Amino acid sequence: MVLNSLDKMIHLQKNTANIRNICVLAHVDHGKTTLTDCLISSSGIISSRLAGKLRYMDSREDEQIRGITMKSSAISLHYATGNEEYLINLIDSPGHVDFSSEVSTAVRVCDGCIIVVDAVEGVCPQTQAVLRQAWLENIRPVLVINKIDRLIVELKFTPQEAYSHLKNILEQINALTGTLFTSKVLEERAERETESQVNPHSEQGEQVYDWSTGLEDTDDSQLYFSPEQGNVVFTSAIDGWGFGIEHFARIYSQKIGIKKEVLMKTLWGDYYINMKAKKIMKGDQAKGKKPLFVQLILENIWSLYDAVLKKDKDKIDKIVTSLGLKIGAREARHSDPKVQINAICSQWLPISHAVLAMVCQKLPSPLDITAERVERLMCTGSQTFDSLPPETQALKAAFMKCGSEETAPVIIFVSKMFAVDAKALPQNKPSSTDALAFLPLEAFLALIIFLFLADEEQQVESMTPKPVLQEEDNQESFIAFARVFSGVARRGKKIFVLGPKYSPLEFLRRVPLGFSAPPDDLPPVPHMAYCALENLYLLMGRELEYLEEVPPGNVLGIGGLQDFVLKSATLCSLPSCPPFIPLNFEATPIVRVAVEPKHPSEMPQLVKGMKLLNQADPCVQILIQETGEHVLVTAGEVHLQRCLDDLKERFAKIHISVSEPIIPFRETITKPPKVDMVNEEIGKQQKVAVIHQMKEDQNKIPEGIQVDSVGLITITTPNKLATLSVRAMPLPEEVTQILEENSDLIRSMEQLTSSLNEGENTQVIHQKTQEKIWEFKGKLEQHLTGRRWRNIVDQIWSFGPRKCGPNILVNKSEDFQNSIWTGPAAKASKEASRYRDLGNSIVSGFQLATLSGPMCEEPLMGVCFILEKWDLSKFEEQGASDLAKEGQEENETCSGGNENQELQDGCSEAFEKRTSQKGESPLTDCYGPISGQLIATMKEACRYALQVKPQRLMAAMYTCDIMATGDVLGRVYAVLSKREGRVLQEEMKEGTDMFIIKAVLPVAESFGFADEIRKRTSGLASPQLVFSHWEIIPSDPFWVPTTEEEYLHFGEKADSENQARKYMNAVRKRKGLYVEEKIVEHAEKQRTLSKNK
Repeated sequence: MVLNSLDKMIHLQKNTANIRNICVLAHVDHGKTTLTDCLISSSGIISSRLAGKLRYMDSREDEQIRGITMKSSAISLHYATGNEEYLINLIDSPGHVDFSSEVSTAVRVCDGCIIVVDAVEGVCPQTQAVLRQAWLENIRPVLVINKIDRLIVELKFTPQEAYSHLKNILEQINALTGTLFTSKVLEERAERETESQVNPHSEQGEQVYDWSTGLEDTDDSQLYFSPEQGNVVFTSAIDGWGFGIEHFARIYSQKIGIKKEVLMKTLWGDYYINMKAKKIMKGDQAKGKKPLFVQLILENIWSLYDAVLKKDKDKIDKIVTSLGLKIGAREARHSDPKVQINAICSQWLPISHAVLAMVCQKLPSPLDITAERVERLMCTGSQTFDSLPPETQALKAAFMKCGSEETAPVIIFVSKMFAVDAKALPQNKPSSTDALAFLPLEAFLALIIFLFLADEEQQVESMTPKPVLQEEDNQESFIAFARVFSGVARRGKKIFVLGPKYSPLEFLRRVPLGFSAPPDDLPPVPHMAYCALENLYLLMGRELEYLEEVPPGNVLGIGGLQDFVLKSATLCSLPSCPPFIPLNFEATPIVRVAVEPKHPSEMPQLVKGMKLLNQADPCVQILIQETGEHVLVTAGEVHLQRCLDDLKERFAKIHISVSEPIIPFRETITKPPKVDMVNEEIGKQQKVAVIHQMKEDQNKIPEGIQVDSVGLITITTPNKLATLSVRAMPLPEEVTQILEENSDLIRSMEQLTSSLNEGENTQVIHQKTQEKIWEFKGKLEQHLTGRRWRNIVDQIWSFGPRKCGPNILVNKSEDFQNSIWTGPAAKASKEASRYRDLGNSIVSGFQLATLSGPMCEEPLMGVCFILEKWDLSKFEEQGASDLAKEGQEENETCSGGNENQELQDGCSEAFEKRTSQKGESPLTDCYGPISGQLIATMKEACRYALQVKPQRLMAAMYTCDIMATGDVLGRVYAVLSKREGRVLQEEMKEGTDMFIIKAVLPVAESFGFADEIRKRTSGLASPQLVFSHWEIIPSDPFWVPTTEEEYLHFGEKADSENQARKYMNAVRKRKGLYVEEKIVEHAEKQRTLSKNK
């Protein structure tokens, strides 16, 4: 980068009002990186001839090979218009669904975004996803409809057809925006209603329900995309041209003599020009006239393309002359029409001017951040802004002001960490490289060849390389991708690093002096560190430039934070700042593989490499399982491949072995089925067979465990002192879904309940959080209705696994009532502590049971365990008799020394002390403490309660969006049906021959799916897979065929096997559990080739 332009950038960074932080968002292959290339070339960083071919922001080798962006990267551009100069921090983001986490990291540090849509394909699934992400982060979008040239060259549309097609695309996008807006307004209205229910001020007679409340009053005119508002640009990035209607309004206002403001309103829409009256009239279609957009804009572009493609030299010269352009001799003589189009259009309608002018006019500066966005960023989990400490709430003003004064608090958000080669850092570069920027191309190439030859000679001379230097060269350095929200970030400044789980309330609890305490002498506070900002960088795509300070509102890179920040963090000069709300990821990590080194001695390098990979990727998860396996969890196949490549080549630098993908399952129970495996209704005969089958299953349960006809399991602890009665019931699907959605709220409820149980009422619960809890309880009561579920919600004791999962433990015991809503309550106060301590053991047993089910040790989902009875009478008798024996011994000892009264008093005190100790502590015998026995017994009871019910496996499901042409539709369906997929919807895109197929596909069957579809359809169909939900596999994994028909379908030599059993056995094999299968298939005498057969 030229030094002068670096000084210019540093100067521009200080003018916050003229900074624009934007990201480019779109579906995969809609032209984001090509558009970014065009914008970069306008700043002179790359040649305009290479724009679209170089893909400058795709700096990774695998990005260039695959032709898709895999990581978001930033670059700063200088744009001048009139007297104003702007600094545009542009972030290019991936469009592939596997890398949607990178989109989240980009959107968080921006104030606006460019949504790019392909003019042929229109709105695609990932377009909807990125628009939703932008909406959730409260950033303003503008629209670029790209690849207009495809309408001319590929689809051969007339200008009128193209106009109708573009109108359709615009309507689709505005419909999406409308949906998001409506849902937001209705949510706000629902919140207001709940508040009014809590504080009823209105009279009963006034309550009239009005569906339109909120929607009609709210102004949504600024939300929608419309060319006349100036927030839509039409482009062809590959041909280097683009325009907004303002450009043509300015030209035609001079030519026709109609005001520019009038043309701005009428160039898009059903208007035509009456040349005789020199007036613009409405209703073009009714009168069979051409719209202004077609007549004045599209026809000119179409005629230019027509002339160039037909190589009509005279017409081309006439167009060039009339437009007042100058075309170089090389371009004029070139045989490729694309070169000529690019040369003419890039001068006539420069794309960079159209897009950047729209960005500067329509997108907000960092000073325009909304109060709503600030409050959302500062409220993590179930917290509300009002519940934060007053010092924290005062920081809102600093956010809004975005000031650079010395007194302003420094607030920086790190959205991700990314790895760069240590050699690429500015301090490690040779200083002479700046001079190369001024060399002509021929001299530059000659210099490279000379250096390459000299390097080869040097290699021949010194055959023994120095290992230490090589190791230094290969080091990876981590840079934090961040944005300054307030204050000035200076090199060497000391700052607090706040992790995602940090709480200002916890800080106040641990530090007596509060937020004014000196930072150097602070006691250790969880999730908080204190460090200095080592290096600050200007992000320039593939390059980094050194900076001394960064004013507020800018995007920057920070070096030296790798020991303090894992993935994302909030940096602040004051400890009163809360951590920002966690990033919202569209794709859930679901694809797991186990990784091990080829040579066991290289295990330390693998562990170190996986730590680095975990830090470098915002979405990847690294787990070490109980078996000792190192597991990598990624968002999809392409993401997995990239992570493995990084691990081998960058972070671990060793050869690794990768397992087959580990597919997650869930275990559940269902109601008894009404149809059998061959879809025939179960009659009386079969019902009898099913009952016999259940009896056989119950016979497998060991002795000493009683089973009721309704599946109630009664089990006693090994020392026979406590008896538990448990039964399992399947939860309705809606309830399971509610539990999954509210896991954060359940976690905070559990923390509150545990603090109440321990007798520390330290957690202050805010009114809004309390409202959320009651709303959650109301939803559960709404869905758990009927005789079986009566009063169940009030008796919920715990959720599991990990105290926040989609399973419920209900306490119906009469001796001890404990509810997650109210806390413990016992009949007598003496028993309270004993029951509470032992109650924790019951909950622990439930947590263990839900973490690994009986089928294949996978977590449970959608199961309700009801503790019907909990008998501790024998335990109390045993305790009392033991105390009596102790007391007898004490009395004997004391009666021996009756001479001294004081000694007797001492004995009675000792007896009382022992009695109290014995009453509190649990009994210990040969089986261990009673609490441990209760945990094991409760776990076993839950497992047996599951086994007496119809058990089922739940598979993880992808939603699969496939775009394909009509002629390959059959092949797409063939691949889907082969892989157990199910088509939900199929619709044709208007104006094209493309079909959009929506299907669901099990994750277990998805590996190699994208490659197979591409092969079968010759690349004409491409799927997008996103994790959607868990679905019950209908077949029973333990079912055994009995009738002839069933043997035909599911027998030993059948054409279709039991899917659930196949999955279950595969998981059991992987985990080293017992699998019931034939080891020898053909037990015949071995035949050899020499003998006759």
